Amino acid sequence: MTDTYKDGINTDIGSLRNTTQFIIPAKKAQTSRHGYDIYPAFKIEDTINTDFNSLSEWIISQSQNIIIDGYSGVYWDLFVKQLNQHLTQKGKTVHWITIDTALKPNLVIDQLIEDHLQSADPVFGKRYDGELKDFFDPAKLSLIQPDPQEFTIIYGCGAALATVDAKIIYIDVPKNEIQFRSRANHLHNLGSLAVTDPKAQYKRFYFIDWPVLNKHKQQLLANIDIIVDEQRVTEISWMTGIALRKALTKMSRHAFRARPWFEPGVWGGQWIKDNITGLNQSVINYAWSFELIAPENGIVMENGGQLLEVAFDLLLFHNNQAILGKAAKRFGYHFPIRFDFLDTMDGDKLSLQCHPAVAYTKEHFGEDFTQDETYYILDHQEQAKVYLGFQENIDQDEFKLVLEDSFNNHTPVAVEKYVQTFNSKKHELFLIPNGTVHSSGKNNLVLEISATPYIFTFKMYDWLRPDLNGKPRPLNIDRAFANLNFERKGEVVKDTLIAKQSIINQGDDWQLVNLITHPDHFYAINRYEFDTVIEGRTEGQCHILSLVEGDLILVRTGEMELEIHYAETFIIPAEALQYQIINKSKGRAKVLTAFVKDECC
Repeated sequence: MTDTYKDGINTDIGSLRNTTQFIIPAKKAQTSRHGYDIYPAFKIEDTINTDFNSLSEWIISQSQNIIIDGYSGVYWDLFVKQLNQHLTQKGKTVHWITIDTALKPNLVIDQLIEDHLQSADPVFGKRYDGELKDFFDPAKLSLIQPDPQEFTIIYGCGAALATVDAKIIYIDVPKNEIQFRSRANHLHNLGSLAVTDPKAQYKRFYFIDWPVLNKHKQQLLANIDIIVDEQRVTEISWMTGIALRKALTKMSRHAFRARPWFEPGVWGGQWIKDNITGLNQSVINYAWSFELIAPENGIVMENGGQLLEVAFDLLLFHNNQAILGKAAKRFGYHFPIRFDFLDTMDGDKLSLQCHPAVAYTKEHFGEDFTQDETYYILDHQEQAKVYLGFQENIDQDEFKLVLEDSFNNHTPVAVEKYVQTFNSKKHELFLIPNGTVHSSGKNNLVLEISATPYIFTFKMYDWLRPDLNGKPRPLNIDRAFANLNFERKGEVVKDTLIAKQSIINQGDDWQLVNLITHPDHFYAINRYEFDTVIEGRTEGQCHILSLVEGDLILVRTGEMELEIHYAETFIIPAEALQYQIINKSKGRAKVLTAFVKDECC
């Protein structure tokens, strides 16, 4: 053990994360729920353990050495210190080896990722397509071997790269908690010696660390002996790898919810804060609810009230065919559709923005598909509007000059001279294929349904306001103008970018409405409207759904039932095959559903 463990580190959870967001509890509150659940959990049959004591007992019961691998963001020093204390108390002496000793030198790693990190750009890079082993020296890895005279634990991100016969413990950390820890200036990027600015650190997480760590996790999944949820730091949850894989199989056949998380923003409103219970009311606003952004959401499992969260990605790594069905051929292990809320109720306007074309996204960012979006108006106040498409008389050169002058001289832009606005209407769907200029005005609650990519927003104008930290938000005028479609103007916008809605099937007390998406959208959107019960079939596609009108529905898939309240998002995997939705509301229920178009698979 090194001096780091002798000295210890601060175990106050508040000092280890920079956020006002509450951390998920270890145990599900046994209360009668009457609304949106911020900690949705999928019930499993196997035991979820809750402390270092039980984990140390499991380790001692093994006849092999141990590898403890894990994701970025793990507080390795504190984890090892606590685990070692329990092992020592039980008379078990451990020879600890950190895999970090086999990392390539920092400068070599910097050169490896230089072209992908694109340091001149504060926001965007290009996804690194290599593997975790690229960061390690093979010769040094080969030297990491257990001491035959001592019980050995090898630990750290990539520990399983050591060629050692050992049981594998894997530590997972939710992406929101990684970011909260980063903002507390406690984390390093993979292979980095420096603690950098959180925004720079997030960029490197997104384009470098997370892609290689996801591949590594996928390669390990079938051989993980123990999975650990470390987010509460001193109060871990864990279960066996067999139980994990069994739970993932069960989830792949039934309706479930991802765990949402919430973030304030400079334009954020008050609807989420006022209508979703359990959130910290001292937060200035909640701009976003990340209902289902698969790369950053987790899934929570529950047994006997005990909770354990793992990354949503594990579902796809375990069996992408079961989750995605026909779409697995095109999207592989990447979940294709996202749902999130944009809350500007009593807030402010989003920035004026657009998203990149498919070819641009692939060339510059290494992503296989782009950020084709829609805005579904879930709620709004009077005179709320959406900015969408150009005015008929748009002059491209003039528009760019005005934006650049605003950036350089802090002058306001008369946005409506160049961009059209449309009054918000409840249950209206605005179509935002890549290259479309757009923004949500104030006093909207938007359910944003989109292809999964979520950071590729080119801001052109941000109303001359600073971010919540008092600093300007980066603008991307040149990138925007390399992607803007100036043919989306005048009447073309009304004709092609506001979804036509038509009834495609109906019965005595129900109807199925199709909201026609743009040809650039690879997903379709329908809405079930019903008084009592609706029957649905997946037809080989994963369905993502949200209750957009009504208080409560009951979703049945196989032998399981799932309660869904207003504004909650849920997923029905392709392998569920069929489902039944029962209306428990006083009036008609409306459920929005999105899925990949068969012709786009």
